[in-house]
Amino acid sequence: MKFIEGLEDPEGPVVMDDGSFLLVEMASDKGCTTHISRDGKQRRVIAKTGRPNGLAVDREGFIWVAESLNPSLIKLSMDGEVEVVKTECNGEKFIFPNDLAFGPDGRLYLTDSGFFVEDFLIDGKVRQDFRDLSYDGRVYVIDTKTGEIERIDNSIKFTNGIAFGSEGDLYVNETITGMVYRYRNKDGKITGDREAFGNVLIQEEYSEIKGPDGMKFGADGNLYVTVYGQGDVTVLGRDGKVVKRIRTEGSKPTNCVFGLPGDNTLYVTEVEFGTLEAIDVGTEGLALHM
Repeated sequence: MKFIEGLEDPEGPVVMDDGSFLLVEMASDKGCTTHISRDGKQRRVIAKTGRPNGLAVDREGFIWVAESLNPSLIKLSMDGEVEVVKTECNGEKFIFPNDLAFGPDGRLYLTDSGFFVEDFLIDGKVRQDFRDLSYDGRVYVIDTKTGEIERIDNSIKFTNGIAFGSEGDLYVNETITGMVYRYRNKDGKITGDREAFGNVLIQEEYSEIKGPDGMKFGADGNLYVTVYGQGDVTVLGRDGKVVKRIRTEGSKPTNCVFGLPGDNTLYVTEVEFGTLEAIDVGTEGLALHM
């Protein structure tokens, strides 16, 4: 069901404690973080930053933004104050900050897709030779209190969605190959040892870009992965195998978020029609870290 319409390239949905929504609108004429009322009828632009992509909210209510056009990690207040917090990791410049998730250790984990937006798009469309581009996708972790930053991994082909499982392991996906990877939590620390967990693509060969985007864990232990270009949310079980595929109304879902506790709705941002879809998936979400 199309719950909210008229959005311009939406991504990064977040459900607030009062049931309202935050999301980004990536279109070049918007480039903003938007606050939407619980019923979807009222909207307010919090801040324009360029081309924001991923969002996460901390315990103090600040909004953390992965900004891809002006590659940076941004901290927003709900009244629109903008602070650029990070643009690099120990001299290594960000390229395409993409998605965010707070971990059980309280630190913020960031994916960087590893290519510049202007090199990936031609006249607003993904270039046909996207497979042949040089990708250096990365995963970073940031202590938002001290500013310390560390790179966990790199050389990933279009790092994208990110999520934490119930056991504290970190999951990151790779759009070009369709892979979802796992990084184990050992004694409270995420290791840089990348493990293959599962793959969400129906077919390996495709002429237009398809692949995993944002993802979240359900309370049922399954991982719900939006698959851009494939037009579905692919559900992976605890063993990494496909449990089912849930069709979306549009073919280009970008990210998802579960409703508040007790709500079995998965809210999916979708850019073909510019909507936030609402899908009953029969489970509530695994509580997010903040």
